[in-house]
Amino acid sequence: MHFLKMTRRAMMATTAAVGIALTASAVVAQTPPGVLIVGQIAEPKALDPAAVTAVNDFRILMNVYDGLVRYKDGTLEVEPGLAESWDISADGTEYTFHLRSGVKFHDGSEFNAEAVKFNFDRMLNEDHPYHNTGPFPLAFFFSAVQSTEVVDDMTVKFTLNAPYAPFLSNLAYPTGLIVSPAAVAQYGTDFGRNPSGTGPFKFAEWRSNEAVVVEANPDYWDGAPGLQAVVFRPITDANTRTAEMLAGGIDLMVEVPPVALSEFQGDGFTVHEQAGPHVWFLILNAKNGPMADKRVRQAANYAINKEAIVNDVLEGTAEVAAGPTPPAFAWAYNADLEPYPYDPEKAKALLAEAGAEGAELTFYVTEGGSGMLDPIAMGTAIQADLTAVGLKVKIETYEWNTFLGEVNPGLDGKADMAEMAWMTNDPDTLPFLALRTEAWPDKGGFNSGYYSNPKVDALLEAARVSTDQGERARLYKEMQTIVHDDAPWVFVANWKQNAVTSDRVADFALQPSFFLLLDGVTKN
Repeated sequence: MHFLKMTRRAMMATTAAVGIALTASAVVAQTPPGVLIVGQIAEPKALDPAAVTAVNDFRILMNVYDGLVRYKDGTLEVEPGLAESWDISADGTEYTFHLRSGVKFHDGSEFNAEAVKFNFDRMLNEDHPYHNTGPFPLAFFFSAVQSTEVVDDMTVKFTLNAPYAPFLSNLAYPTGLIVSPAAVAQYGTDFGRNPSGTGPFKFAEWRSNEAVVVEANPDYWDGAPGLQAVVFRPITDANTRTAEMLAGGIDLMVEVPPVALSEFQGDGFTVHEQAGPHVWFLILNAKNGPMADKRVRQAANYAINKEAIVNDVLEGTAEVAAGPTPPAFAWAYNADLEPYPYDPEKAKALLAEAGAEGAELTFYVTEGGSGMLDPIAMGTAIQADLTAVGLKVKIETYEWNTFLGEVNPGLDGKADMAEMAWMTNDPDTLPFLALRTEAWPDKGGFNSGYYSNPKVDALLEAARVSTDQGERARLYKEMQTIVHDDAPWVFVANWKQNAVTSDRVADFALQPSFFLLLDGVTKN
């Protein structure tokens, strides 16, 4: 409790100093040594890894929990985590994991095979006694799991209904993080406010709209972290986040606005950049309204000057996207696809052909959120470009979690377009969850624009069961060609993520997964 009081006092002091620093640059806040203050982009929705979808939340969760496997530092390659090793059957349908012994959850309960089975049964079995602690929106990641079996105390076997190529990668994703069954039993539907994992940091406190505090786990199986604690502060306004970083109120800032990067080029700060599998796009309502016509969707892609957005709004921190698969997945990326060129005359011709001149569109824009770059400025630029070809675009702006609550259930009946960004772990993830017919919102997925193409469905189903990476690549590339032509989205940009740290922070690096891994970080 003494430590929590200390962090509160420190935060109050730094906040006061920031306020002064905005008017008197000589005053700089001094955050406590050993305590990393992180400026997040939004308030987390929950701290239950099976129940959330946003990278903003994942950045906290990856420091509190572990999975059976994890991504090797600096890569998207899988390495052992809570499982020391695993065996895969010849037909690719059985995965047997040999678990790490001596690991305890933060609440003192034992990590074992029963705990692993509890986690996946809770998420996948509707008759599980704690299935009501969901919903579990990314349970799709493990839809191939037919059963989870305890072989012995430290051995667990997954049986799949078919070979599933992304299975190990999905286990490394936050949805596969292992929670304490005892804590779920204790807190029930409130577990998301009272998390317990096995990770390098233990949950200490969540003060709504102020901070999530985690403390070092000195008994962490992979070695005690170098920090005493981490304080995750939600600072939704990018300008305020920048001002706090400049004034010393926070030690680490994620998703630096492109226009602010130059302010951190001098002494006292380090700017970090890392390419990763990111795509920023506009979901288009392909079910009803003007965007139900492919010609109108293509017209939107021609009408928007994406090069200008990348160069002028994003200050060159991204590249124009050509389709639904980020180029970071080099083996699966279709390099033959070209981005839609900026061609307003072509857009006007398509709109005329579709009889959609002067169509009225409702466009959902967010104030900020996971991987959303500079969403208001980008939304305004997009509105101007669409207006220039004769469309009438009305913007509705929402706070991030409210925005997700509007978009994820589906756009039909509400809007024609919505901003969106995804950071993914495998070329299967985004199209499988957001482009298949079976991923429509009323079927539990994230295909909020209700796009449907049976050929795309078949390609995605075939790719995820193939054990031959070359064949998977061929299927994904064909899928990209079809989706590029169907234009269910406006393909805008692939971003190079960034962050800035103060010179008091050492041993920090961004990850291609877009998560924050802080166990090796130190701060003087």
